[in-house]
Amino acid sequence: MTELLIRDAELPGGRRTDVLLRRGVVAALGKDPAAARVPVLDAEGGALLPGLHDHHLHLHALAADADSVRCGPPQVRTPAELARALAAAPGDDWIRGVGYVETVAGLLDSAALDALHGARPVRVQHRSGALWILNSAAAARVGLDSASEPGVERDAAGRPTGRLWRADTWLRSRLPDTGPPDLTAVGARLARYGITGITDATPDLTDESLAALITAATSGCVPQRLTLLGVPLGRTCAAGVAAGPYKIVLADSGLPDIETLVGTVRRAHELDRPVAVHCVSREALFLLLAVFDETGTIPGDRIEHGAVVPAESLGVLRRLGLTVVTQPGFLADRGDDYLRRVDPADLPDLYRCRSMAESGVGLALSSDAPYGPLDPWQVVAAAVARRTPDGRVVGPEETLRPAAALGRYLAPLRDPGGPARGIAPGAAADLVLLDRPITRQLAEPDAAAVRATIIGGRIVFAR
Repeated sequence: MTELLIRDAELPGGRRTDVLLRRGVVAALGKDPAAARVPVLDAEGGALLPGLHDHHLHLHALAADADSVRCGPPQVRTPAELARALAAAPGDDWIRGVGYVETVAGLLDSAALDALHGARPVRVQHRSGALWILNSAAAARVGLDSASEPGVERDAAGRPTGRLWRADTWLRSRLPDTGPPDLTAVGARLARYGITGITDATPDLTDESLAALITAATSGCVPQRLTLLGVPLGRTCAAGVAAGPYKIVLADSGLPDIETLVGTVRRAHELDRPVAVHCVSREALFLLLAVFDETGTIPGDRIEHGAVVPAESLGVLRRLGLTVVTQPGFLADRGDDYLRRVDPADLPDLYRCRSMAESGVGLALSSDAPYGPLDPWQVVAAAVARRTPDGRVVGPEETLRPAAALGRYLAPLRDPGGPARGIAPGAAADLVLLDRPITRQLAEPDAAAVRATIIGGRIVFAR
């Protein structure tokens, strides 16, 4: 379909009018005689918005997550429940568990996991995504005893504990080769939420993973506009897929020395590539800011997560022109656990939103799915209320107004901290139509309100 008339839509600002789409862009607003024979979608006064952009998620992990055993709350809360979940896993070989947190059965190692399930090889991922735990059967299968991978944790005697820190690529190379997962269902799910653009934040993409992601986008399996942070330095992408800022991970399990980090940032900048730096802790943030003071910044440099941002750093972030891509959805998903386990001194600085926006720091919201909730309307609600699962509020001074929270999902993929996109002639026809006015949707954000999602003028989801 090269033309479409959306009739009687409520545009941002409250105006109700017709919107003509032609050849992938917004061609006209208002009554247009040339649209007399164009296919019509009657909005019936529902809000028409620019399509939502999720600025930080992990596509292949999302697809794998759908076929994995839930190992943490709310499905699993005790060791006995975890043992039952693992025992009930389908198949007769590898078990892949996700979403584990220490409140279930402590900090697992091979021996503790053996006690829960030792009959089949089991690998369980911590809900942070930073850690895998292998039972003895799994450790033997992947040759953990002889592994030289730095992320393989060892005890004082040099024996592997079964914990692998940020060693996904190494672990994947030792597992049965099933190839990258199909992303068709993930693309459809994103479209149901009104998401028209995504940034995959997976670092250090292998040639196979990079090729699979590009193929998924160019074939239409993933209809959303796609930006990749994990494209190696010096590499380019196929037409229709963008190489975004270069992803750097500051892992709290082993922060790099400042000289190494300075060198990496400089290499990226010399190639005119901004950097996107995974930065969760206070220590990692201070290290990164010291690096940027040495290297300088270029447009597009950004911080991923910014889980803890001390108030005294806000002025520095603004001076450096950095954008923070953060995830307040974690507060609604696991905020009660944060209140129990996070250092009280860090709680006022946890997933800041309002103070960053008011300080002039670029702010974008995202999901970090599958590690956080994918539904953008849940994330918007979390940014507004900041309520934990048990109803408490984390950082009430950091709440956003509903329209401001939604606006942080409407920024361009190339400028996630920039102003929200609008609907005007010449703009890309990447749109989401709701079945209700925007005031009602903002009062109670709900993915069920999404009536149609349009990308490049083509309807990719409709109900």
